[in-house]
Amino acid sequence: MSKPFASSADLGEKQRTLEVLADGVYALTAEGDPNVGAIEADDFVVCFDALATPVAARDWLAMLREHTDKPVGFVVLSHYHAVRTLGASAFDAEVVLAHRNTRDLIDERGRQDWESEYARMPRLFKEPGSIPGLTRPNLTFADNFTIGRGVGRGPLVLEYCGRGHTEGDIVAWLPEERILFAGDLVESQAALYTGDAFHRDWATETLDRVAEFPAETLVGGRGAVARGRTAVEAAVAQTRHFLEVMIELVDGVRREGGTLKDAFTAVHRELAPQYGRWPIFEHCLPFDVSRLWDELSGVERPRIWTAERDREVWAALQD
Repeated sequence: MSKPFASSADLGEKQRTLEVLADGVYALTAEGDPNVGAIEADDFVVCFDALATPVAARDWLAMLREHTDKPVGFVVLSHYHAVRTLGASAFDAEVVLAHRNTRDLIDERGRQDWESEYARMPRLFKEPGSIPGLTRPNLTFADNFTIGRGVGRGPLVLEYCGRGHTEGDIVAWLPEERILFAGDLVESQAALYTGDAFHRDWATETLDRVAEFPAETLVGGRGAVARGRTAVEAAVAQTRHFLEVMIELVDGVRREGGTLKDAFTAVHRELAPQYGRWPIFEHCLPFDVSRLWDELSGVERPRIWTAERDREVWAALQD
């Protein structure tokens, strides 16, 4: 019997938990579903990522309203993927902020990504008819951007650390609280999705820059909040290890004249004992290996995933 496609059979509700990380700093985790966050300023709130639909985003906002009634001034998009962006309209924010590469990626492939992710992860798209269209940022930056939070509060610093999970990933850093929202550049106790990644940059210079933040709390894209310096370092190290193993094995198979299927089998065999029980491991790995194979074969930028291509790759790499 073939495996169900991606996460299409994962239809059970996940337990959502709003965690107060510091005064006015919040994270929503959900058993391996995408994490999101919120940071209070004196007169407004900054929301980090937007979930997949306005209805899902309003559920998150209702939980946040138990702690603050300040209006949402900024929605920050960590990157372009549909499950991070399509709920943005629910916040009624004046500013939707992202890296300029994220804006370009939404223009280039946002519609195809929407269709792809909806087919892969239908449970995340709560009432998909509520989505008004693609979310497009109305403010972008290249290197970093600072949002002042008011008297007695430290700044919120948004920073581009280099190509990684996508071409446009950014992190949100609170130096006063030493809290880092890392988006999908780091996963804590969750598998990596690398289907739109630049693996070699991510595993080296990009993660090096992420590791330079002296964070004592880290909110990754999925999984548990990493609390304490040791846990933060472990989350970064786990992310790097996942990437390094993939790069070594896929490159080895290619050099020996093997096939994409051979590479997938080798990577699955090596990573499954450590990561196989973590969220979305089985879902992600065919797409991860396919993109890495392309990258090592000289395809510089990720090919666009469509719902049709998703199915083709999935079918080709399953037993």
